[in-house]
Amino acid sequence: MKASKRGQVDPFIVMDVMRAANAREAAGHPVIHMEVGQPGTPAPRRVRDAAAAALSTHRLGYAEALGLPELRQRIAGHYAQGYGVDVPAERVVITSGSSGGFQLAFLAAFDAGARIALAMPAYPAYRNILKALDLEAVPVVTGADAGYQMTASALEDAARDGTLDGVLIASPANPTGAMIAPDELAAIANVARACDLTLISDEIYHRLTYGTVAETTALAVDDSAIVVNSFSKYYSMTGWRIGWMIVPEEMVRPIERLAQNLFISVPTLSQIAAVQAFDASDELDANFAVYRANRDILQAGLPQAGFTHLAPSDGAFYIYADVAHLTNDSEALCQRILREANIAVTPGTDFDPVAGRTTVRFSFAGQTGQMAEAVDRLTALKLA
Repeated sequence: MKASKRGQVDPFIVMDVMRAANAREAAGHPVIHMEVGQPGTPAPRRVRDAAAAALSTHRLGYAEALGLPELRQRIAGHYAQGYGVDVPAERVVITSGSSGGFQLAFLAAFDAGARIALAMPAYPAYRNILKALDLEAVPVVTGADAGYQMTASALEDAARDGTLDGVLIASPANPTGAMIAPDELAAIANVARACDLTLISDEIYHRLTYGTVAETTALAVDDSAIVVNSFSKYYSMTGWRIGWMIVPEEMVRPIERLAQNLFISVPTLSQIAAVQAFDASDELDANFAVYRANRDILQAGLPQAGFTHLAPSDGAFYIYADVAHLTNDSEALCQRILREANIAVTPGTDFDPVAGRTTVRFSFAGQTGQMAEAVDRLTALKLA
């Protein structure tokens, strides 16, 4: 059987790393998982209790394609309370995680062949989803000098030839944790408007920020932006597969039609439970305090282990390290670290197929004791 070109996308390397780590763990080795960006904590108790109650009392049939009205209303309230931004509930779309949101956003906003700029390094699913949909990812190379983030001037340069159709930004970003300052975000939005670009903002790591850069939503600087978010990260609901989008009014019905046909609806159980997530801040903020402590341990300890060039971890739960002084083959380095130190780390080639040969990403979403142990094991490797 002949496979389509749409399926010929790059692998999601972090999942391959996780599989190898799980196999090593199953063989009896004490693996510390620092590869996957997944909270080490379960969903909040309020969320789990709501799900348990719904299982025994609710029919759990299909929901509306745009999502349960109660959940859409709570998300709209979140933007008013958290950002001072007025978002009508009618513009909120519940999605099957942020992944479902990106598919709907790309399909609704762009025709085949459209070109979308994104900063490199970047979350690999961006470019892979775009490719599968016959869209073109246009890499905007960043680095330490640009804080590993999109800038207005870089976007302006990329759009100069008039062939761009959109721009995708992420703040905090995966894999670096780097953020875009509010004034720079406003400048990017101005360039997007001037160049008639659709602006899509990935805000999945919001509420996981460390105070080095102010957190704001793209909606505060451009009401026409498409915002994608999720319950996976701050809310510790990765396996519940539920996220949301905020979209312009004129995009609601096209996205609804796409969602009806592609997904029918997001799992009703997850939606009922997610309503309670907004009332679980005490538990979730306690989780965040663990991430902060983990970050402090790694920022202090990784340089002693030979990882001396670290990107600014403004948010999320990642540290991105330049390892050019150690290797030009990050995949081989990560394999060695797993084999000799029983630590699973993601090579930078997942996020940038070219420059990623000399970078690696550490996820510090696990337990604090494991982060301290990881530093000890890495130091003992004597990589430098």
